[in-house]
Formats: sequence, C-alpha cells, structure tokens
Amino acid sequence: MKFDVELVGKIGSMALIDKQDNMIDYTRVARLSRELKPGYIWVSSGATEIGRLDYMMRSGKELPDTEESKADYAAQGQAILMQTYRQYVDSNYSVRQILVEHHHFNDAVKSAYIRKLLLRCREQNAIPIINYNDAVSQSENRRMEISALAQSHEKVHECIDNDETAALVACLVRAETLLILTSVDGIYTNPSDPSTLIEEISGKDSYELLDNIENYKRYCEGASRKGANGAKAKLEYIKEAAQQGTRVLIANAKYSIREILAGNVRCTRICMR
Repeated sequence: MKFDVELVGKIGSMALIDKQDNMIDYTRVARLSRELKPGYIWVSSGATEIGRLDYMMRSGKELPDTEESKADYAAQGQAILMQTYRQYVDSNYSVRQILVEHHHFNDAVKSAYIRKLLLRCREQNAIPIINYNDAVSQSENRRMEISALAQSHEKVHECIDNDETAALVACLVRAETLLILTSVDGIYTNPSDPSTLIEEISGKDSYELLDNIENYKRYCEGASRKGANGAKAKLEYIKEAAQQGTRVLIANAKYSIREILAGNVRCTRICMR
C-alpha cells in the first residue's frame, strides 16, 4: 500500500497533565513538540482539562459539573493548548489548529475536504494540530444526529474520543504509522501487573489481525479517567487503520517519538506480519 502521510499521532489528556502540580506538563509537551515535523499530523486531547485547571487557578473555584461548563473549559483550554504547541514546535514550521466534529467523518464530501486540508499542510511546511470541537458540541444534539445518521449509514463515527478521531484521520490520509500516546506503556492483559504488557498483536493478513485484536479486547477493562473509554475502545477504534496496513503503536508519552518508532522502548505494536 502507498502511504500518503508518515505519522498520525495522538496524545491523551492525562498524558499532558502534571498531576502533582495540576498544570500542563510543559517538559513533556516541549519534548514532543520539538519532534513534530511536516508529514506528521498531531491529534491532541487536553483542552477541557487544561481549561478547567486554568479557570481554577484564576478564579479559585470550579464551574458546576454541567455540559455547558465542559464547553466553557474547552474554549478556555484550546487557546492555552495551541499557544503551548506554537511555543515549542520548530519555528521554521507553521502550526495550524483544526477542530473537527463527527459530521466531518460521516459525510464523504466533508471527509474529502479535510483530507485535502491535511495533505496541504505537509506540502506547505505546516503541522496540523487536531482536536474535537468540544466548545460547540452539545451532547443531546450530537446523540440525535448520530441516531439519524444510523438510519442511513452502515457505520457511524461519533469522534468524541480522540482515539477514534486519530484512527479515522489515519485512515483518511493513509498514514504509515498511527501512534497513540497514553500514561501507560500500552495494552495489558492485567492492568495492575506491568509484566502483562501485550507487546505485539499481529496476523499474517488483515483477517487474522482483526481476529487477534478482537481476542485481546477480552482482557481490557477500565480507563485512566472518568469519561475515557479505555483500552478496549482503543483496540476497537484502531481496527480499520490496522486493516488498511497502518502500523499502530500504543505507547507511553514519557518516551520520545523517535525511540518509540525505532522500537527501542516497550509498547504495544499492532500490524500485519
């Protein structure tokens, strides 16, 4: 298969936050940002949590636990997130924010438009930073739209989890590698036992690979934070990308992109043999 993009990478909210100080882990973001280059597409969670922490720092309190507050936090956090990436990405490269929603991936015309936009970034020496547009996405409306789409679509993409968004982008641009960075080393058969890390899921063809991915989903329960979908969802989301020949790596954000791609650290690798 001919690949159009070298890498689609995604980092989760908890991997971006310094839990001890309740702020962005600037050292980690700086290290990862300096590795980004044209030909890489970056999907970044974190806006809502970063916005929440910033609001608390400035006001000394949290907003009520409502959908509206999540939108407010996301709007506040997006500015900080993009400012931080721009600060640390190589100044020779442009940085472009792209906010997506589910309808971009459930409509062929919109999907084709997003694909062209992303491929132009590579040609124009720019790095796209993608996130779901939480600030204007209302959950009740989204559920109604998804339900309506299900009546006419064989498969509907919701995209509120950026793992799904990253996997869909990897399919859209035919990425050679899909890298999902988390706060752990990969997928485990027993999350409480680090020795049970699943280092490889493979198959001689796409059929065997999908069967093996489905088999390992049986071991996956739980998530890193409230609202996250966890390891089982990650394995479900990446199936289409793996099926098309994209190499999928699920790894710890404490490692550099370079050493993960080189195979120098432990992580979960999913690919056809």
